[in-house]
Amino acid sequence: MPNTFRSNCPITSALDIVGDKWSLVIIKQILFERKSTFKDFTGSTEAIATNILSSRLKMLEEYGILSKTKLPENKKTNIYFLTDKGLGLTPTLMELTFWSKDHIQEFHPNLNLDQQITAAQKNKEAAYESIIKNYKNWLQELS
Repeated sequence: MPNTFRSNCPITSALDIVGDKWSLVIIKQILFERKSTFKDFTGSTEAIATNILSSRLKMLEEYGILSKTKLPENKKTNIYFLTDKGLGLTPTLMELTFWSKDHIQEFHPNLNLDQQITAAQKNKEAAYESIIKNYKNWLQELS
């Protein structure tokens, strides 16, 4: 994989991988919405174009953020799942959620915010651990 980093800055380098319009959306869909197939992603309300989706899935796989395997009952269908590196983005996604709740809600009153977000914001570490544990349990159920 060629070095596509703009600088040696850690924030800029991370954004070179997950800072586009779609990468964090895909990761969010896998982690929170349990989307795992190409069809799942294309059917989402975010309406990502198939060529962009293919490109982002491939790039996230190349960087080890997600991996893919075949469905046990359908060897044609790939299922995508987060690796430990991808799960490491859980706090980032949650912090974006908290920030949105605290700063975007006034501009977007229809944000999908539930009571669990407030509870998670009060005990962030426990929330991160719970989200990751629930995701790993869900993965085990898939296989």
